[in-house]
Amino acid sequence: MPDSNKSRRFVSPEAAPEELQFEASLRPRALADFTGQEKVKELLSVTIEAARLRGEAMDHVLLIGPPGLGKTTLATIIAAELGVPIDLSSGPLLQRKIDLTGILTNLRERQVFFIDEIHRLMPDVEEVLYSALEDFRIDVVIGQGPGARTHSLPLHRFTGVGATTRQGLLSAPLRSRFGLILYLKHYDAAEMTRIVLRAARLLETPIDGEAAEEIARRSRGTPRIANRLLRRVRDYAQVRASGHITLAVARDALDLLEVDRFGLDEVDKKIMLTILEKYGGGPVGLNTIAASTDEEPDTIEEVYEPYLMQLGFLDRTPRGRVGTPRAFEYFGVPLRPNYGQNRLF
Repeated sequence: MPDSNKSRRFVSPEAAPEELQFEASLRPRALADFTGQEKVKELLSVTIEAARLRGEAMDHVLLIGPPGLGKTTLATIIAAELGVPIDLSSGPLLQRKIDLTGILTNLRERQVFFIDEIHRLMPDVEEVLYSALEDFRIDVVIGQGPGARTHSLPLHRFTGVGATTRQGLLSAPLRSRFGLILYLKHYDAAEMTRIVLRAARLLETPIDGEAAEEIARRSRGTPRIANRLLRRVRDYAQVRASGHITLAVARDALDLLEVDRFGLDEVDKKIMLTILEKYGGGPVGLNTIAASTDEEPDTIEEVYEPYLMQLGFLDRTPRGRVGTPRAFEYFGVPLRPNYGQNRLF
């Protein structure tokens, strides 16, 4: 069997090791310290307390939401609140059935097993997970040919926690195995400000309230982005402003990073200007946008498009992506004469 510690060595492809270490140092350790997502916290609090009172493994949990909203953090909090260890893994990491089998057979009673990007599990690996989540067993085929037989291995009752940014890619059988399905949403400005102030306090970085609000406003409602921007602003303040983050320092640093007042960065602007200038506002296909901007289609669809749509700059239509009149106005691109005639919603 493979070493179950392999699962703990998972590193997100979108974050460098130093960024992960920085994020880990700022993550809350308890539900009471977790800012925002009030409905999610309330449901988790009740379910965790009920499991503790019964002395049983908690129901399996599926966390759905855009990247950076705290799905991994919530998984670690669930384990901490239950007082049990957690094993971390990822859908792309579990490429073979034997990988998942080795991890599952080493799980202890009531332990939490977290699978990030669960929608990217291979079909044959996903089938192993069905019986593990529902019946706490796995079936192993021993031998080959006419002499092959199936042996059922019992598992300790564990709590499976899955996280996904693409709920549409989850199969119905897998989704039905989770007893608690929770949706995480982007944070509002007040919640983001509290997150920035808390992070600054943990980093022992002096910051004014107005500066925290400015960083929060440009963080796209995402704590991961807020923490990254705070780190860059902190560096700027230490070099240019004696370490104290004022509103003026925050604005200068964020302008230097080319993060505008809506939190749009260089990639966002490249996507929108491709649609507005090169293709006259669209409609234009996702693969065409990806090829024109040198970005992966999945990254555009999962990371950038949801926020651009939330701002009202982008629409998805059956014929492709379309820039809105608001986007033309904001980016200073003149509307073409026949704009809107070929839009199909």
